[in-house]
Amino acid sequence: MTSLPGRTSPFVFLAVALVGIGSLALASCASSSGSPASNGETGAELEVDAAWLNGGASVAIVTYGSSSCVPSASEVTLQADGSVAVTLEDPSGDIACTADYAPRATLADLPEGVAAGQELELVVTYNGARDDVDLDAFTGEAVEEFSPSAGWIDDGTFAILTWGSSSCPPVVQDVTVAGTEVTVTFADLADAVCTMDMAPRVTLAATPDASDDATSVILTGGMEFAAPVTIPIYG
Repeated sequence: MTSLPGRTSPFVFLAVALVGIGSLALASCASSSGSPASNGETGAELEVDAAWLNGGASVAIVTYGSSSCVPSASEVTLQADGSVAVTLEDPSGDIACTADYAPRATLADLPEGVAAGQELELVVTYNGARDDVDLDAFTGEAVEEFSPSAGWIDDGTFAILTWGSSSCPPVVQDVTVAGTEVTVTFADLADAVCTMDMAPRVTLAATPDASDDATSVILTGGMEFAAPVTIPIYG
């Protein structure tokens, strides 16, 4: 879990990408995320959080802006001091973005040479602004290819990495807690028209009581979890 004093929590339940929901009010904002750092010369500060995913091979980087225009990691570089520099870019082209302001997560695969068993500093640059975030050493185990994984971001908020259609990411319908176990129920997307690819998708979820005591999560529902799957939440 990140050590970021002063951050507000919990987040609103959120899937990083929402596709085909026509009821959302769309505003044209080509190549603009609505981030507080949308213009690096405005003096606004970039605010980021992060979590370990994919067995310590990747991280989720959380920024704030339009929930439907999630930035991508264009460059991820190991620095001489052991930190990892990540450059985020908004989607290119004429993209219609929702006019909301929400946390959204970007997956960044870590370069060779990063030791997940040690503390990691991420230095994130986005639209001319910069922030850094520290992750405690990853204490989990490696995961098999295309397996789901989860990591704590902040009190009560965690990221879930799943694999499937890039146009139909899981949408959180409900989150419940029982002891040290969280259950995340995904919405039914049976009528959705989905691409037939296999892509990583990062979903953000929050526990009702902002507790980060849970050590595992049951994933159920949606398109991939008709049979529930239980995985650890690291961080």
